[in-house]
Amino acid sequence: MTSDSATIVALATAPAAGAVGILRLSGPAALDVGRRLAPGVPVSPTPRHAYLASFVDAAGAVLDEGLFLYFQAPRSFTGEDVVELQAHGSPRLLRLLLARALEDERVRPALPGEFTRRAFLNGRIDLTRAEAVADLVAADSEAAVRAAAAGLSGALAERIRALETPLRELHADLEGVLNFPDEAEGADAEAGPRVTALRSVAEALRAEVGRGRLVRQGARVALYGPVNAGKSTLFNRLVGEARALVDDEPGTTRDALEARVEWDGLGVTLYDTAGLREAPGRVEALGIARTRELLAAVDLAVLVLPPETSREEAASWTRDAGATPVLAVIGKCDVMPEAQDTVAATLPSPAPPRVSGLTGEGVEALRTSVLTRLWGGGTPSAVALVSERHADALRRTAEALGRAEAASRVSTLEVLSGEVGLALEALGEVSGTSVSEALLDTLFQRFCIGK
Repeated sequence: MTSDSATIVALATAPAAGAVGILRLSGPAALDVGRRLAPGVPVSPTPRHAYLASFVDAAGAVLDEGLFLYFQAPRSFTGEDVVELQAHGSPRLLRLLLARALEDERVRPALPGEFTRRAFLNGRIDLTRAEAVADLVAADSEAAVRAAAAGLSGALAERIRALETPLRELHADLEGVLNFPDEAEGADAEAGPRVTALRSVAEALRAEVGRGRLVRQGARVALYGPVNAGKSTLFNRLVGEARALVDDEPGTTRDALEARVEWDGLGVTLYDTAGLREAPGRVEALGIARTRELLAAVDLAVLVLPPETSREEAASWTRDAGATPVLAVIGKCDVMPEAQDTVAATLPSPAPPRVSGLTGEGVEALRTSVLTRLWGGGTPSAVALVSERHADALRRTAEALGRAEAASRVSTLEVLSGEVGLALEALGEVSGTSVSEALLDTLFQRFCIGK
């Protein structure tokens, strides 16, 4: 769907009781329709000025008193005339105002994300900023909020532009040599090194995909290991409350428990899993099978070793995690310290850190180690929020530049220019310079109505 001439309307606040509720209109009839709901506002209101106004029904009866704001095109979020009515947050009142606005045949309900979509189509924001709006609304951790805010201010757009601009210039030079060889002679002389440099930039952006997913969705960390290693006690300590049952009897945990925490701004979902052992009972065996399934899906597995473990046992339990990265710790450091000295001596250097869920010893160090393994240093909020969609576009950009790099040595200028063009087209899917209507439909469907 492309931008049309209809004026759209939607509630810009959640449909729940609150102090303030906002009705938003955008389009050529926004001011006229807004004034019908607030007839006391001047015919030509001052843009960006808040008017105290009475909101009325079709018979002229006052429904509420609130603020009327007018944003004149093109200096508005959507690039169109925008009117906002800020009323008291009664869901019934807001539905009455919405129905009143929809009585005008020039007005229709806004689709999900349509205000932001119009802002993109009217050149007010690029596609990375538009997506950052949805990321900010959905953010459920400090890192996600800060990263989305950085994207909204243009952090990712700037990095994409730093790749797209020289790539476009290179493509123009190559096409110039092909179409006007006399006038553009020599413009392709440094094409090979230019392609190599641009490919490095694309690969650097691709490297942030994992970080972007961690910030958007949060990290998943599972505590696992043999029975009676102290996993549930450690889980409760990390979560900050008694979520898991703890008992001296082995095999207490029969199913995976999960809890959401936030460490240094990064959202982390912790899992406490059924202990691994030979010949478990039938129900416990189901829990162990679920543990192995979960280990394949998490970002990091924390192997909690009992004090009496051996090198061979530790190696076997490490293999249970498959391809998932493993961080090993020695549990129950509050008991059997002499046994832990033996464990530390038999395990590879450096020895795993010691923790106690009962006393809290080593728990802060474990949190730091988990974040380091997940993040690798720096602050989560520094990420540019590269999404999986961006990752696919950047992968195709880098692959096309890789083929272009090879073509610069062994193939024709036509092939080289064609591959650079493909890279530019793929990159344009991130910035929005080359994007289909179908892709826009998919992207903006995840927005809430009114945004």
